[in-house]
Amino acid sequence: MNIVILGAGQAAASMAAKLRALGHQGQITVIGDEAAPPYQRPPLSKAYLLGDMGLDRLTLRGSEWWDEQGITLRLDERATAIDRDRRAVLTDRGEYPYDALALTLGASPRRLPDALGGSLPGVHVVRNLADIARVKPGLLPGRRLVVVGGGYIGLEAAAVARKLGLEVTLVEAAPRILGRVAAPETATMIRDLHHAHGVEIVEGTAIARITGEAQADGVMLADGRHLPADLVICGIGIAPETALAEAAGLVLDNGIATDAQGRTSDPAIWAAGDCASFPVPEGRMRLESVGNAIDMAEAVAANILGVGADYVPKPWFWSDQFDAKLQIAGLNSGFDRVVTRPGAGAHGGSVWYFRDGRLIAVDALNDARAYMIGKRLIESGRSPTPEAVAEASELKALM
Repeated sequence: MNIVILGAGQAAASMAAKLRALGHQGQITVIGDEAAPPYQRPPLSKAYLLGDMGLDRLTLRGSEWWDEQGITLRLDERATAIDRDRRAVLTDRGEYPYDALALTLGASPRRLPDALGGSLPGVHVVRNLADIARVKPGLLPGRRLVVVGGGYIGLEAAAVARKLGLEVTLVEAAPRILGRVAAPETATMIRDLHHAHGVEIVEGTAIARITGEAQADGVMLADGRHLPADLVICGIGIAPETALAEAAGLVLDNGIATDAQGRTSDPAIWAAGDCASFPVPEGRMRLESVGNAIDMAEAVAANILGVGADYVPKPWFWSDQFDAKLQIAGLNSGFDRVVTRPGAGAHGGSVWYFRDGRLIAVDALNDARAYMIGKRLIESGRSPTPEAVAEASELKALM
Protein backbone atom coordinates (compact mmCIF):
# COMPACT_ATOMS: atom_id res chain seq x y z
CA MET A 1 0.00 0.00 0.00
CA ASN A 2 1.32 3.43 -1.02
CA ILE A 3 0.59 5.97 1.73
CA VAL A 4 0.89 9.73 1.25
CA ILE A 5 0.84 12.04 4.28
CA LEU A 6 0.01 15.62 3.40
CA GLY A 7 1.34 18.11 5.96
CA ALA A 8 4.73 17.74 7.66
CA GLY A 9 4.28 18.60 11.33
CA GLN A 10 4.02 16.69 14.61
CA ALA A 11 1.08 14.54 13.47
CA ALA A 12 2.80 13.60 10.20
CA ALA A 13 6.02 12.57 11.94
CA SER A 14 4.12 10.53 14.53
CA MET A 15 1.98 8.83 11.88
CA ALA A 16 4.92 7.93 9.66
CA ALA A 17 6.85 6.49 12.60
CA LYS A 18 3.85 4.48 13.77
CA LEU A 19 3.21 3.04 10.30
CA ARG A 20 6.75 1.67 10.21
CA ALA A 21 6.60 0.49 13.84
CA LEU A 22 3.45 -1.46 13.00
CA GLY A 23 5.26 -3.22 10.16
CA HIS A 24 4.08 -1.34 7.07
CA GLN A 25 6.60 -2.09 4.32
CA GLY A 26 5.06 -0.04 1.53
CA GLN A 27 5.93 3.42 0.33
CA ILE A 28 5.39 6.40 2.67
CA THR A 29 5.69 9.95 1.35
CA VAL A 30 5.40 13.02 3.57
CA ILE A 31 4.74 16.33 1.79
CA GLY A 32 5.12 19.69 3.54
CA ASP A 33 5.18 23.30 2.37
CA GLU A 34 7.93 24.40 4.77
CA ALA A 35 11.62 23.93 3.98
CA ALA A 36 12.40 22.50 7.44
CA PRO A 37 11.73 18.84 8.31
CA PRO A 38 8.97 18.16 10.86
CA TYR A 39 9.61 20.13 14.06
CA GLN A 40 7.99 20.94 17.41
CA ARG A 41 5.74 23.99 17.34
CA PRO A 42 5.15 24.70 21.07
CA PRO A 43 8.74 25.84 21.79
CA LEU A 44 8.56 28.38 18.95
CA SER A 45 6.76 30.94 21.11
CA LYS A 46 8.79 29.99 24.19
CA ALA A 47 12.32 28.52 24.32
CA TYR A 48 13.11 28.97 20.62
CA LEU A 49 11.98 32.60 20.59
CA LEU A 50 14.03 33.23 23.73
CA GLY A 51 17.10 31.70 22.11
CA ASP A 52 17.25 28.85 24.64
CA MET A 53 16.62 26.17 21.99
CA GLY A 54 18.19 25.80 18.56
CA LEU A 55 16.71 24.35 15.38
CA ASP A 56 18.56 21.09 15.96
CA ARG A 57 16.63 20.48 19.19
CA LEU A 58 13.40 21.72 17.63
CA THR A 59 13.54 19.14 14.84
CA LEU A 60 11.63 15.95 15.65
CA ARG A 61 13.79 13.49 13.70
CA GLY A 62 17.25 13.72 12.19
CA SER A 63 17.63 13.37 8.42
CA GLU A 64 19.28 9.97 8.85
CA TRP A 65 16.15 8.61 10.57
CA TRP A 66 13.95 9.33 7.57
CA ASP A 67 16.49 7.62 5.32
CA GLU A 68 16.79 4.60 7.62
CA GLN A 69 13.00 4.22 7.72
CA GLY A 70 12.69 4.51 3.96
CA ILE A 71 10.29 7.47 4.24
CA THR A 72 10.36 10.06 1.47
CA LEU A 73 10.28 13.67 2.68
CA ARG A 74 9.11 16.20 0.12
CA LEU A 75 9.73 19.59 1.73
CA ASP A 76 9.17 23.15 0.53
CA GLU A 77 6.51 21.73 -1.78
CA ARG A 78 2.97 23.09 -1.85
CA ALA A 79 0.00 20.83 -2.49
CA THR A 80 -2.45 22.40 -4.94
CA ALA A 81 -5.22 19.80 -5.21
CA ILE A 82 -6.40 16.33 -4.27
CA ASP A 83 -7.70 14.33 -7.24
CA ARG A 84 -9.98 11.80 -5.54
CA ASP A 85 -10.99 10.07 -8.78
CA ARG A 86 -7.39 9.33 -9.75
CA ARG A 87 -6.23 9.04 -6.12
CA ALA A 88 -3.41 11.51 -6.53
CA VAL A 89 -2.09 14.59 -4.73
CA LEU A 90 -1.08 17.42 -7.04
CA THR A 91 1.67 19.82 -5.97
CA ASP A 92 3.57 22.72 -7.47
CA ARG A 93 6.25 20.20 -8.47
CA GLY A 94 4.33 17.17 -9.65
CA GLU A 95 1.85 14.60 -8.45
CA TYR A 96 1.83 11.67 -6.06
CA PRO A 97 -0.51 8.69 -6.41
CA TYR A 98 -1.83 7.12 -3.22
CA ASP A 99 -3.72 4.09 -2.00
CA ALA A 100 -4.34 5.86 1.30
CA LEU A 101 -3.99 9.60 1.91
CA ALA A 102 -3.66 11.12 5.38
CA LEU A 103 -4.31 14.84 5.91
CA THR A 104 -2.24 16.24 8.78
CA LEU A 105 -2.46 19.83 7.60
CA GLY A 106 -2.56 21.51 10.99
CA ALA A 107 -3.94 25.00 11.45
CA SER A 108 -3.10 28.59 10.57
CA PRO A 109 -3.11 31.64 12.83
CA ARG A 110 -6.08 33.95 12.57
CA ARG A 111 -5.07 37.42 11.42
CA LEU A 112 -6.65 40.80 11.88
CA PRO A 113 -8.38 42.08 8.73
CA ASP A 114 -6.47 44.47 6.49
CA ALA A 115 -9.07 47.13 7.31
CA LEU A 116 -7.88 47.01 10.93
CA GLY A 117 -4.21 47.22 9.95
CA GLY A 118 -3.56 43.49 10.14
CA SER A 119 -1.20 43.48 7.14
CA LEU A 120 0.95 46.44 8.22
CA PRO A 121 4.69 45.77 8.53
CA GLY A 122 5.47 45.24 12.19
CA VAL A 123 2.31 43.18 12.83
CA HIS A 124 3.19 39.55 13.53
CA VAL A 125 1.80 36.12 14.30
CA VAL A 126 3.77 33.27 15.88
CA ARG A 127 2.97 29.88 14.37
CA ASN A 128 5.92 28.66 12.29
CA LEU A 129 9.65 29.16 11.80
CA ALA A 130 9.16 31.91 9.23
CA ASP A 131 6.94 33.85 11.66
CA ILE A 132 9.63 33.65 14.36
CA ALA A 133 12.33 34.74 11.91
CA ARG A 134 10.27 37.84 11.11
CA VAL A 135 9.43 38.85 14.69
CA LYS A 136 12.64 37.95 16.51
CA PRO A 137 14.82 40.85 15.27
CA GLY A 138 12.29 43.34 16.66
CA LEU A 139 12.28 41.90 20.18
CA LEU A 140 14.90 44.24 21.60
CA PRO A 141 15.17 45.57 25.18
CA GLY A 142 13.29 48.80 25.74
CA ARG A 143 11.02 48.49 22.73
CA ARG A 144 7.26 48.58 23.14
CA LEU A 145 5.15 45.55 22.25
CA VAL A 146 1.37 45.29 22.17
CA VAL A 147 -0.01 41.75 22.17
CA VAL A 148 -3.55 41.38 20.84
CA GLY A 149 -5.30 38.38 22.38
CA GLY A 150 -5.30 36.93 25.88
CA GLY A 151 -5.21 33.22 25.07
CA TYR A 152 -2.22 30.97 25.62
CA ILE A 153 -0.29 32.05 22.51
CA GLY A 154 -0.65 35.73 23.34
CA LEU A 155 0.28 35.21 26.98
CA GLU A 156 3.33 33.11 26.08
CA ALA A 157 4.52 35.74 23.60
CA ALA A 158 4.03 38.47 26.21
CA ALA A 159 6.07 36.48 28.74
CA VAL A 160 8.95 35.92 26.33
CA ALA A 161 9.01 39.56 25.24
CA ARG A 162 9.03 40.73 28.85
CA LYS A 163 11.91 38.38 29.66
CA LEU A 164 13.78 39.93 26.71
CA GLY A 165 13.33 43.37 28.25
CA LEU A 166 10.48 44.85 26.21
CA GLU A 167 7.66 46.96 27.62
CA VAL A 168 4.60 44.77 27.09
CA THR A 169 0.88 45.52 27.04
CA LEU A 170 -1.60 42.73 26.33
CA VAL A 171 -5.12 43.57 25.11
CA GLU A 172 -8.06 41.17 25.40
CA ALA A 173 -11.46 42.10 23.97
CA ALA A 174 -13.34 39.62 26.18
CA PRO A 175 -14.06 40.48 29.81
CA ARG A 176 -10.98 38.53 30.92
CA ILE A 177 -7.98 36.59 29.64
CA LEU A 178 -8.41 32.86 28.93
CA GLY A 179 -12.16 33.43 28.74
CA ARG A 180 -12.85 30.48 26.40
CA VAL A 181 -10.46 27.95 27.87
CA ALA A 182 -10.15 28.36 31.64
CA ALA A 183 -12.09 29.23 34.77
CA PRO A 184 -11.80 32.72 36.28
CA GLU A 185 -9.67 31.19 39.07
CA THR A 186 -7.02 30.01 36.59
CA ALA A 187 -7.15 33.35 34.77
CA THR A 188 -6.53 35.14 38.07
CA MET A 189 -3.41 33.06 38.77
CA ILE A 190 -2.04 33.78 35.28
CA ARG A 191 -2.95 37.48 35.46
CA ASP A 192 -1.18 37.81 38.81
CA LEU A 193 1.88 36.07 37.35
CA HIS A 194 2.07 38.54 34.46
CA HIS A 195 1.48 41.56 36.67
CA ALA A 196 4.31 40.41 38.94
CA HIS A 197 6.62 40.45 35.91
CA GLY A 198 5.55 43.87 34.69
CA VAL A 199 3.11 43.03 31.90
CA GLU A 200 0.19 45.44 31.62
CA ILE A 201 -3.07 43.62 30.82
CA VAL A 202 -6.09 45.45 29.38
CA GLU A 203 -9.25 43.34 29.49
CA GLY A 204 -12.78 43.93 28.22
CA THR A 205 -11.54 46.31 25.52
CA ALA A 206 -11.57 45.64 21.80
CA ILE A 207 -9.11 47.19 19.40
CA ALA A 208 -10.37 49.70 16.85
CA ARG A 209 -7.34 49.37 14.57
CA ILE A 210 -3.60 49.12 14.41
CA THR A 211 -2.20 52.54 13.60
CA GLY A 212 0.62 53.52 11.29
CA GLU A 213 1.17 53.98 7.58
CA ALA A 214 4.41 52.43 6.40
CA GLN A 215 4.85 50.60 9.72
CA ALA A 216 2.70 49.75 12.72
CA ASP A 217 3.23 52.38 15.40
CA GLY A 218 0.50 51.57 17.90
CA VAL A 219 -2.91 50.17 18.67
CA MET A 220 -6.05 52.30 18.92
CA LEU A 221 -8.51 50.82 21.40
CA ALA A 222 -12.27 50.97 21.04
CA ASP A 223 -12.48 53.23 24.10
CA GLY A 224 -10.32 55.86 22.39
CA ARG A 225 -7.00 55.13 24.10
CA HIS A 226 -3.91 54.80 21.94
CA LEU A 227 -1.14 52.37 22.91
CA PRO A 228 2.18 53.27 21.23
CA ALA A 229 4.01 50.23 19.88
CA ASP A 230 7.18 49.38 17.99
CA LEU A 231 5.65 46.06 17.03
CA VAL A 232 2.39 44.13 17.48
CA ILE A 233 1.85 40.39 17.94
CA CYS A 234 -1.59 38.94 17.23
CA GLY A 235 -2.51 35.85 19.21
CA ILE A 236 -6.20 35.59 18.38
CA GLY A 237 -6.45 31.86 17.78
CA ILE A 238 -5.97 29.43 14.95
CA ALA A 239 -8.21 28.01 12.23
CA PRO A 240 -7.95 24.45 10.87
CA GLU A 241 -6.43 24.09 7.40
CA THR A 242 -9.35 22.85 5.33
CA ALA A 243 -9.00 24.52 1.91
CA LEU A 244 -7.64 21.47 0.09
CA ALA A 245 -10.20 19.18 1.70
CA GLU A 246 -13.04 21.55 0.86
CA ALA A 247 -11.92 21.87 -2.76
CA ALA A 248 -11.80 18.07 -2.97
CA GLY A 249 -15.39 17.85 -1.74
CA LEU A 250 -14.70 16.28 1.65
CA VAL A 251 -17.20 16.92 4.45
CA LEU A 252 -16.17 19.69 6.85
CA ASP A 253 -17.45 20.24 10.38
CA ASN A 254 -15.21 22.43 12.55
CA GLY A 255 -12.30 21.07 10.54
CA ILE A 256 -12.08 18.04 8.30
CA ALA A 257 -14.80 15.72 9.58
CA THR A 258 -13.76 12.15 10.34
CA ASP A 259 -15.48 9.11 11.77
CA ALA A 260 -14.40 7.63 15.09
CA GLN A 261 -11.43 5.93 13.43
CA GLY A 262 -10.12 9.01 11.60
CA ARG A 263 -11.62 8.26 8.17
CA THR A 264 -13.03 11.20 6.20
CA SER A 265 -16.09 11.12 3.94
CA ASP A 266 -13.80 9.51 1.33
CA PRO A 267 -12.82 6.04 2.61
CA ALA A 268 -9.34 6.37 1.05
CA ILE A 269 -8.61 9.63 2.88
CA TRP A 270 -7.91 10.04 6.59
CA ALA A 271 -7.20 13.03 8.81
CA ALA A 272 -5.54 13.68 12.17
CA GLY A 273 -4.32 16.50 14.39
CA ASP A 274 -5.35 20.15 14.53
CA CYS A 275 -7.17 20.00 11.17
CA ALA A 276 -9.47 17.09 12.06
CA SER A 277 -12.71 16.85 14.03
CA PHE A 278 -14.00 13.53 15.33
CA PRO A 279 -17.18 12.29 17.03
CA VAL A 280 -17.56 12.22 20.81
CA PRO A 281 -20.68 11.52 22.89
CA GLU A 282 -21.42 15.26 23.14
CA GLY A 283 -21.17 15.83 19.36
CA ARG A 284 -17.90 16.57 17.53
CA MET A 285 -14.55 17.67 18.87
CA ARG A 286 -11.38 19.19 17.45
CA LEU A 287 -8.37 19.35 19.75
CA GLU A 288 -5.47 21.76 19.26
CA SER A 289 -2.63 20.12 21.16
CA VAL A 290 0.58 18.17 20.75
CA GLY A 291 -0.93 15.28 22.70
CA ASN A 292 -3.85 14.95 20.30
CA ALA A 293 -1.60 15.34 17.24
CA ILE A 294 0.52 12.40 18.40
CA ASP A 295 -2.25 10.16 19.76
CA MET A 296 -4.72 10.64 16.92
CA ALA A 297 -2.01 10.27 14.27
CA GLU A 298 -0.88 6.98 15.80
CA ALA A 299 -4.47 5.76 16.04
CA VAL A 300 -5.11 6.66 12.40
CA ALA A 301 -1.89 4.93 11.32
CA ALA A 302 -3.14 1.73 12.93
CA ASN A 303 -6.55 2.10 11.31
CA ILE A 304 -5.06 2.70 7.85
CA LEU A 305 -3.44 -0.70 8.34
CA GLY A 306 -6.78 -2.26 9.28
CA VAL A 307 -6.85 -2.29 13.09
CA GLY A 308 -10.33 -0.73 13.15
CA ALA A 309 -10.22 0.85 16.63
CA ASP A 310 -12.04 4.04 17.62
CA TYR A 311 -9.88 6.94 18.74
CA VAL A 312 -10.47 7.84 22.40
CA PRO A 313 -8.70 11.11 23.28
CA LYS A 314 -6.92 11.65 26.60
CA PRO A 315 -6.54 15.43 26.49
CA TRP A 316 -3.56 17.13 28.11
CA PHE A 317 -1.96 20.50 27.48
CA TRP A 318 0.70 22.77 28.90
CA SER A 319 1.85 26.38 28.73
CA ASP A 320 5.18 27.83 29.87
CA GLN A 321 5.09 31.48 30.95
CA PHE A 322 8.04 33.14 32.67
CA ASP A 323 9.39 30.53 35.11
CA ALA A 324 5.94 29.00 35.61
CA LYS A 325 4.40 25.91 34.00
CA LEU A 326 0.66 25.52 33.62
CA GLN A 327 -0.35 21.89 33.07
CA ILE A 328 -3.88 20.89 32.09
CA ALA A 329 -5.51 17.46 32.10
CA GLY A 330 -8.96 16.72 30.73
CA LEU A 331 -11.50 19.04 29.12
CA ASN A 332 -13.42 21.57 31.20
CA SER A 333 -16.31 22.15 28.79
CA GLY A 334 -19.64 22.32 30.58
CA PHE A 335 -18.18 22.52 34.09
CA ASP A 336 -20.60 23.67 36.79
CA ARG A 337 -18.28 23.82 39.80
CA VAL A 338 -14.61 24.42 40.52
CA VAL A 339 -12.51 23.68 43.58
CA THR A 340 -9.20 25.47 44.09
CA ARG A 341 -6.20 24.32 46.07
CA PRO A 342 -3.20 26.47 46.95
CA GLY A 343 0.23 25.58 45.64
CA ALA A 344 3.57 25.59 47.39
CA GLY A 345 4.96 28.78 45.81
CA ALA A 346 3.88 32.37 45.39
CA HIS A 347 2.53 31.71 41.89
CA GLY A 348 0.92 28.32 41.93
CA GLY A 349 -2.07 26.21 42.78
CA SER A 350 -4.63 24.00 41.12
CA VAL A 351 -8.18 24.38 39.83
CA TRP A 352 -10.35 21.24 39.73
CA TYR A 353 -13.36 21.24 37.37
CA PHE A 354 -16.52 19.25 38.03
CA ARG A 355 -19.64 18.60 35.98
CA ASP A 356 -22.61 16.99 37.74
CA GLY A 357 -20.30 16.13 40.64
CA ARG A 358 -17.74 14.35 38.42
CA LEU A 359 -14.12 15.46 37.95
CA ILE A 360 -13.54 16.40 34.30
CA ALA A 361 -10.37 18.56 34.25
CA VAL A 362 -7.54 20.01 36.30
CA ASP A 363 -5.44 23.14 35.76
CA ALA A 364 -2.20 23.09 37.76
CA LEU A 365 0.18 26.04 37.89
CA ASN A 366 3.61 25.10 39.25
CA ASP A 367 1.95 22.09 40.85
CA ALA A 368 3.07 18.94 39.05
CA ARG A 369 1.73 16.69 41.81
CA ALA A 370 -1.81 18.02 41.44
CA TYR A 371 -1.56 17.65 37.67
CA MET A 372 -0.35 14.05 37.76
CA ILE A 373 -2.93 12.94 40.32
CA GLY A 374 -5.75 14.75 38.52
CA LYS A 375 -4.68 13.27 35.17
CA ARG A 376 -4.56 9.74 36.56
CA LEU A 377 -7.99 10.11 38.15
CA ILE A 378 -9.57 11.47 34.97
CA GLU A 379 -8.01 8.88 32.66
CA SER A 380 -8.96 6.00 34.97
CA GLY A 381 -12.56 7.23 35.20
CA ARG A 382 -12.39 7.70 38.95
CA SER A 383 -13.78 10.86 40.51
CA PRO A 384 -13.39 12.16 44.04
CA THR A 385 -16.13 14.45 45.28
CA PRO A 386 -15.55 18.21 45.17
CA GLU A 387 -15.56 18.16 48.97
CA ALA A 388 -12.86 15.48 49.07
CA VAL A 389 -10.62 17.56 46.77
CA ALA A 390 -11.18 20.69 48.83
CA GLU A 391 -10.55 19.03 52.18
CA ALA A 392 -7.76 16.53 51.42
CA SER A 393 -4.64 17.34 53.40
CA GLU A 394 -2.65 15.13 51.02
CA LEU A 395 -3.70 14.74 47.36
CA LYS A 396 -2.38 11.21 47.20
CA ALA A 397 -5.28 10.19 49.43
CA LEU A 398 -7.62 10.88 46.50
CA MET A 399 -6.15 7.91 44.67
